Order: sequence, then C-alpha cells, then structure tokens
Amino acid sequence: MEKEYTQEKKYLEAKKRVKQIKAFYIHALINVISIIIIVVVNLKFSPQYHWFWFAVVGIVLATFFHWIGVFGTEIIGLGKKWEDQKIEELLNKDK
Repeated sequence: MEKEYTQEKKYLEAKKRVKQIKAFYIHALINVISIIIIVVVNLKFSPQYHWFWFAVVGIVLATFFHWIGVFGTEIIGLGKKWEDQKIEELLNKDK
C-alpha cells in the first residue's frame, strides 16, 4: 500500500516537473517570436532610434528568472552542493 502511494507521488511530481519544463520552453519560444516582432517594428517605423533594446533586456531578464525558477540554481553552480562545500570551507578556515 505504501509502495503504491510512493510511486503515485513520484509520478505526480514528475508530471508536474514536465509541465514546468514545457511551460518554460513555450515561454522561451514566445519570447523569441516577440523579440523578432519588436525589432522589425522598431526598425521599420523608427530606425533612427533603437528602442527595442529596452524590451529585449526586459524579456531576457524575465526568461532568465523563469529559467532559474524551473531548473534551479544547481545548474549554475549555486545549489545545495555548493552551499555544503562553502560551509565546510568556512568551518575549516577558522581552525
């Protein structure tokens, strides 16, 4: 009984994770399309001033924070393993 519950829980967690990853990829694709449209509109209607950079920076930052939210800080080296190593390093430094 407990084994089935554990398997069901793992399945639901995996399903939730897949939804998060899928949502991120959709978000990234929509952002690429949006950036292309914004750049084209800017260059067509006011080519003398490149205001699209403001929108691109905002979109890239939002995508980056979404990426961190989905994949975590472990992927850039600031996860639990890094924290444990840093704590150990600081404890050994005081000796």
